[in-house]
Amino acid sequence: MMDDGRSLVDRIASFREWVAEWLHGFYHGMVEHPSFEKIEKEAEDVEDTFLFACFADAFGIPSPASYYTAELLPYLAEEFEAWERRMWDRGSWLERKGQQYHVH
Repeated sequence: MMDDGRSLVDRIASFREWVAEWLHGFYHGMVEHPSFEKIEKEAEDVEDTFLFACFADAFGIPSPASYYTAELLPYLAEEFEAWERRMWDRGSWLERKGQQYHVH
């Protein structure tokens, strides 16, 4: 056995810390990260649906709600630009959901 000058208690404590850190990284990689990604995409989809319902005129689809929701535009201006880019870049809603749930 190697003796690095530490007591058995110290070596066990060090090993337990290493195992705890490894298990945390494993859990994060296998469970937390994919879940966060799905939740973020789902929240983005809900936001996109809301903005589309409010501002369908931006894509040439007449909507009576746009007249009333135009007052929201100053509050949503920053999000509106990013949303408009996302909507133009997206192939379709079904394509997005297929990517999200790994359906090809």
